Amino acid sequence: MDTADLNLLVALDALLAEGSVTGAARRLGLSTSAMSRTLTRLRSATGDPLLVRAGRGLVPTPLAADLRDRVHVLTRDVLAVLRPHIRDLDLATLERTFTLRANEGFERFAGPLVAAVAAAAPYVRLRFAPKPDKDAEPLREGRIDLEIGVPGLSAPEIRTHLLFRDTFVGVARIDHPLLAHSEGVTPAFYAACGHVVASRKEDFAGPVDEALAAIGLRRRIVAIVPGYPDALRIAARSDLVALVPRSCLDDDDPGRVAGLASFPLPVSTPEIAISAMWHPRVDADPAHRWLRETVISLCRTARQQREA
Repeated sequence: MDTADLNLLVALDALLAEGSVTGAARRLGLSTSAMSRTLTRLRSATGDPLLVRAGRGLVPTPLAADLRDRVHVLTRDVLAVLRPHIRDLDLATLERTFTLRANEGFERFAGPLVAAVAAAAPYVRLRFAPKPDKDAEPLREGRIDLEIGVPGLSAPEIRTHLLFRDTFVGVARIDHPLLAHSEGVTPAFYAACGHVVASRKEDFAGPVDEALAAIGLRRRIVAIVPGYPDALRIAARSDLVALVPRSCLDDDDPGRVAGLASFPLPVSTPEIAISAMWHPRVDADPAHRWLRETVISLCRTARQQREA
């Protein structure tokens, strides 16, 4: 089947409205000769002369007169579809459920985010989904609206926006012997402790292990748990030392959380870039744009307060 040229529809609308090749050409910014050639194509496509000479002007044929209103409506609708859609967003009446998948470092933002969303859009619901991996398929398939965490490498089309930079810290029981050393927490003392590691993968080593290996040291990993909250609970009730992102701790009292004390690692590790991620299909959606701007603003405010 031949594909219709929608440019002919626009040209026909102009010709029928103007009743003149010259007027239609002027309306569409074309030369008179180009519009004459287009009229020839239209006559061939419709099998009708459409506009015929009457004295010095042109008059529509019965078919053209019958098509005039239909063509104008069709042209208007086609152009409306192809123009950028600017839709007003009424947060007071917006009814929608957004699914977010976030790493554990974002948990402290969940409460303020829910409060901010409820205040602005009372009929919007937030669903927080578990984050077992960095697979981009849930974003691609629309099962996840917004993801928070470290961007993966397998989905180059995914949009990202940096929210904040995080760092790893060590955490141990307040009265842990490691914290009582007069020399402080040295790499050797740290490596000699038993460690609880949060990992969803079979590879339990990370940047801290690479830094220790560079100076000939190795951690003794005693327990592996699925997430950082589990690691913190075990560290609070044992002699094991946990490694968690700084964002997992309480900003109001970063040194002590539920009987735990945090301390800077005795070796240098790279910062963690925490980003918001979404699929391009929702990039221009007003409601989704509002949600991600709310998340971005919330994280920016928290970062500024922490740095103040």
